[in-house]
Amino acid sequence: MKIALVCSAGMSTSMLVQKMRQVAKDKGLEANIDAYAETDLTKHMEDLDVILIGPQVRYLKAQITKKAEPFGTPVDIIDQMAYGTMDGEKVLGQAEELKK
Repeated sequence: MKIALVCSAGMSTSMLVQKMRQVAKDKGLEANIDAYAETDLTKHMEDLDVILIGPQVRYLKAQITKKAEPFGTPVDIIDQMAYGTMDGEKVLGQAEELKK
């Protein structure tokens, strides 16, 4: 599964990406998880299975959803509590649920 985490510069989600990768590895899940700035997301759109948006840029959801629709890629906002506590397991679970 290819998961993109989106924030304004792609920086604030990088620690969360590391935690999610570790959880996926521990669970034996094959997951490609990367953080992108919103401006770079369109370069990767056709390869993604799930797009999760950082709560601080939740206002981008409609715009990103519109870009993701032709690819059938689900989009959601990362749970704010999970984001704030950098809970990689919870956010990975959110991505898995979104993919179903």
